[in-house]
Amino acid sequence: MMPTGATETARQLLHSRFLAARAETDACFKTVKTAAIYDRPIPERHRIIFYIGHLEAFDWNLLRDPDISPGEFDRLFAFGIDPVGGNLPTDQPEDWPRLEIVHDYRDKTRQQIDQLLSRHSAQPDDEAVFAQKMHVAIEHRLMHAETLAYIFHQLPLDRKQGTEPRSTSRRKPHASDSVPIPAGHATLGLRRDSPVFGWDNEFEQSIVTVPEFVVDRHKISNRQFLDFLNAGGYTDRSLWTPADWEWRSSQNISHPASWSCRSGCWFYRSMFEEIPLPADSPVYVSHAEASAYARWAGKVLPTEAQWHRAAVSAFGVEGLIGTGWEWTSTEFAPFPGFQAMPFYPGYSEPFFDGKHYVLKGGSPRTAPVMLRPSFRNWFQPHYQYVYAGFRCVERSRS
Repeated sequence: MMPTGATETARQLLHSRFLAARAETDACFKTVKTAAIYDRPIPERHRIIFYIGHLEAFDWNLLRDPDISPGEFDRLFAFGIDPVGGNLPTDQPEDWPRLEIVHDYRDKTRQQIDQLLSRHSAQPDDEAVFAQKMHVAIEHRLMHAETLAYIFHQLPLDRKQGTEPRSTSRRKPHASDSVPIPAGHATLGLRRDSPVFGWDNEFEQSIVTVPEFVVDRHKISNRQFLDFLNAGGYTDRSLWTPADWEWRSSQNISHPASWSCRSGCWFYRSMFEEIPLPADSPVYVSHAEASAYARWAGKVLPTEAQWHRAAVSAFGVEGLIGTGWEWTSTEFAPFPGFQAMPFYPGYSEPFFDGKHYVLKGGSPRTAPVMLRPSFRNWFQPHYQYVYAGFRCVERSRS
């Protein structure tokens, strides 16, 4: 049992981190002009107005006494969406409450949460549960800081306000563009008794054997992906699975989501300006686009286990952490020994459906706490908007 003083210090640290995460998401909304609050920058996602209410609703629904019944807005703003099968949301701006009403809900709910946290006096046997919930609230906020960034990235430039320094991410030249990885073991996930917080899909830890393979030293760059595009990669049906080709054709996908072409020159839309395509920066694309490129190159995407094996720095693979999420060929599924979190059973389990793929690594927008090796991100294969790139693995000769 943790001593009383240590328990109090741990609570204070969690509370401080919670408030810092709140300040970070508050800052995100300053990017959006008021006139754009009811916009839907990404067709698969809610309108921006939803997220203003969602963050407080999530915290309140997670932390409140379960005997307190949720209110109308607690339910309205409770859950995001992840449409599978092309069923996009059809709500209209007038279907949502006025902005001042949502702000009032946010502020009052925030006050309730702060009062709850200030008077919290958990018994020793539920202190661990309280700490777990606080970790969930903190990381959920930090996840949304990144989600809001890539959502706002898709807003037209004239719907945003602010400035951002240009990226200095550049690929370093090397004598070899690929790295041989010897056969060995990869550690996936966290031990149940680990002192590190992890989401339910990060458990239970397992050690797997990985045969030798050869992997790209760097993520695929914009320059390399442009070669694929110029070679007709988006129009060669043989490079795409039937489902991916149907998506590409029906949505008229012909280039990465943040690219545009004028007078034969390609540009990249950063958060606040359009710039010439940074040729040596990692390309950000969907799983479907990454897979098509890999086939064109005669390669494949790495498995989750291969990514972990390559992440041992001694092998010389670069840019694995923090330069962009990396798509893998591994379907999002539970590790052996998986147990859903009792107070958040819907975090992972509904997405073990064979329609989502694991991403590893993290982007420049990812909070440092979620750069831990065991963290698993996941998205559908046709989702173009995440700060996600990829590297390729040579096909097995066996």
